[in-house]
Amino acid sequence: MGRFINPFTDFGFKFLFGREVEKELLIDFLNDLLVGEHIITDIQFLNNEQQPEVKTERGIIYDIYCVTDTGERIIVEMQNREQPYFKDRALFYLSRAITQQAKKGVWDFQLDAVYGVFFMNFVMDKDMPAKIRTDIILSDRDTGKLFNNKFRQIFIELPNFNKEEDECENDFERWIYILKHMDTLDRMPFKARKAVFERLEKLASKANMTQEERAQYEEEWKIYNDYFNTLDFAEKKGIQKGLQEGIQKGRREGRQEVLIETARKFKEMGFTTEMIAKGTGLSKEEIEKL
Repeated sequence: MGRFINPFTDFGFKFLFGREVEKELLIDFLNDLLVGEHIITDIQFLNNEQQPEVKTERGIIYDIYCVTDTGERIIVEMQNREQPYFKDRALFYLSRAITQQAKKGVWDFQLDAVYGVFFMNFVMDKDMPAKIRTDIILSDRDTGKLFNNKFRQIFIELPNFNKEEDECENDFERWIYILKHMDTLDRMPFKARKAVFERLEKLASKANMTQEERAQYEEEWKIYNDYFNTLDFAEKKGIQKGLQEGIQKGRREGRQEVLIETARKFKEMGFTTEMIAKGTGLSKEEIEKL
């Protein structure tokens, strides 16, 4: 392991971007993501575990869920494992953040804008031209004119970012370069250009973590590393294809036993309950019983 934490472990991602005490990091990243479009001066973290609106529905656990000082709700998600219906899941997440704004009694249906920012350690559409960032808005199909500004999705496909340090042209690209390579860097680049990267260097340094934080991070890093090693092995042996086909078949046919068997295999590989729930759609309670 290198000098800095891996920001794409669950602990590392939330340690950097999901804490009130260090919210300036997330604010700075979001402003560089939305440069020329929106300026965020403050955010408030919301409860990332959203209960279902009725008992028969499923709840949602966001990685990061916050609201800006001007009312925009922002969901930030990190996804390491490829999912067959990830676009649908992203749509579902934002839709829940919209429907939860409903008010009892007389209401004029005015909504706060909802943004979804999705980091992905995989490529969504392998048959499409490679791009690092995909922005989704609601617009008129014929004119391209914005129809409603209350819904926005931004997908960041990390495997498609291949620029070297000296090739980064703006602060958004500098953020992506650092995040993608952080756990292998021996120094934090771009500090002279932007003060927040100096703060990031101190925060991301494992030497500055408490003993408890270090132990939790290393445990999750082991799972993260084992996961990607498993994928490499699975690609060679055809296991990954079989697992993915099992998930797709279970969802397509509604066969609970197929999803349960798939979840059991993931559990044997050491994946966390939350990771398995995201991948299969099973509840945490169902997985914990396996």
